Amino acid sequence: MVRIPESDLIINADGSIYHLCLKPDQLADTIIVVGDPDRVAEISWYFEKVELTVKNREFVSHTGYFHGKRLTVLSTGIGTDNIDIVLNELDALVNINLSTRMVKQEFKSLNIIRIGTSGSIQADIPVNTFALSSYGVSLDNLLHYYTENHPVYEVEMQNALMDHINWSHALATPRIIKGSEILIKKLEKGTTKGITATAPGFYGPQGRVLRLALSDPELNEKIRSFRYNGERIINFEMETSALYGLGALLGHNVATVCALIANRATNTYSPDHRPVIKNLVELVLERLTTN
Repeated sequence: MVRIPESDLIINADGSIYHLCLKPDQLADTIIVVGDPDRVAEISWYFEKVELTVKNREFVSHTGYFHGKRLTVLSTGIGTDNIDIVLNELDALVNINLSTRMVKQEFKSLNIIRIGTSGSIQADIPVNTFALSSYGVSLDNLLHYYTENHPVYEVEMQNALMDHINWSHALATPRIIKGSEILIKKLEKGTTKGITATAPGFYGPQGRVLRLALSDPELNEKIRSFRYNGERIINFEMETSALYGLGALLGHNVATVCALIANRATNTYSPDHRPVIKNLVELVLERLTTN
């Protein structure tokens, strides 16, 4: 076994992991991740007991109990680059001995659920409803820095998508990864299930035009019209493919469910999406703590 050097696995002076500032015993086996740091307290407000609060930069963690089940709520900030930090450090907390810097012989699998906000790209999926990500498709290049040609990648679907779009060789090849069937089954009632496209930005990569022209003005329509074995791409956001990809590569169960606060096909936006996010939080908490 190889000892991981200090420059690769950075441990703070108090024994916590570098960015998240968490110690192994402070992390629950079931973790809810959100983008917005303020949303962590909005979720832990429902807990019967909060045993821990930690904050470092955009990473805020609360660990406590809901219906007797221990949960951690953690903010990731925006984007797949932050997910790279979060997933690797969560895995290190449970699968690497931080004292010896050696990978543990016994593997632990975490349950990680993202509660997010998103925009639908299909005209028949209205705002103020919930989208559950059956698959995540990366429009960025993060996963290309990790193992290539891994069984977690849906290669035939990837090739079909690139053919359908006439994918530009100037862009990274999309990776498509399936979400956890166990978690999706728990969460699917009352949601619309479909593929989630994860973009590396909010404006141009999602087809928004302010002052800059797009390299492919038809890209959103091409994405919207893609079909594969009954699946279609239903929404855009900025984290899911990294969660699904790194989660699958590391052996964790991951699922994303988003409140749809906009519809890009109909150009509509929810004037007050706070109630729908509240309803989604309550739904996820109940589903995670009941059999």
